[in-house]
Amino acid sequence: MARPARQIELRGVFASAITPRHKNSQESDFSAALDLLDFLAAGGVQGICLLGATGEFLDYSFMDRQRLVYLGVKRSRVPIIAGVSHSTLAGSIELADEAISSGADALILMPPWFYPYSQCEIEQFYREFARETSDAVPILLHNLPQCTSQIEIETVRRLIDTGRFAGIKDSSGAWDYFSQLLALKRERPFSLFGGADGLAAQALAEGADGIISASACAVPELLVALARSGSAEHEGARLREFVERVNRFPFPVAIKRAVELRGQKAGPPLVPLSPENQRALEEFSSWFKEWIRRA
Repeated sequence: MARPARQIELRGVFASAITPRHKNSQESDFSAALDLLDFLAAGGVQGICLLGATGEFLDYSFMDRQRLVYLGVKRSRVPIIAGVSHSTLAGSIELADEAISSGADALILMPPWFYPYSQCEIEQFYREFARETSDAVPILLHNLPQCTSQIEIETVRRLIDTGRFAGIKDSSGAWDYFSQLLALKRERPFSLFGGADGLAAQALAEGADGIISASACAVPELLVALARSGSAEHEGARLREFVERVNRFPFPVAIKRAVELRGQKAGPPLVPLSPENQRALEEFSSWFKEWIRRA
């Protein structure tokens, strides 16, 4: 028998968290990750997404991913959305089962990554995933075409109409696509999250339910203020300035450096930076210290 879904309000600012790791090691730094959860909750976010793209999920073992969700749920003072994306359906289901057992409040899942898939295959993937998880917790689709196949609007429509999916996070950065999601939302209720921080202010102003934000991992107060502001002119300008700087580096290198400059541990980039980008990152650090001081 399927368990009833736990209640979570899927709206507001959710921080997309990095996954701290030990220096010179592929191992997750769980202690640092738990401290980061405290920092984000203190920053006022409505929830935290673990092991999304910002969390570099594909670089960690099943054991690491499962343990991080288990410990994170126990520690966090705000709801946890667990990223369960994988290159296979079986892998995503295994991660989902563990996340549900650990008490995650919701799941987020992109189409299987690396290989391109047709819309029919993507739809079948999601339908079978939902059937296997039995509506235990809300499921969010994640559109991230930079890393995997895009979920076309008609596929989103059909999946939402099944009643098995709570909503979608769009990280495409394409306003035309997001505006189509807004139009779809006016036809039927579902939770719509912006995932491209450069469009966060516009997404919120036009009717998105919230944002699942990498920038909120470094500057949660700014994103919370943006969501609460009536005009958002000042906060939107500051966020655009931050995002423009962050986007000069491979993702999420600058986010991790900004997290460290906020007093949290992050660990080194997974791939060494070029000498030019290393110098640029030091310049970013100097800029960020002054920029955050002026907040």
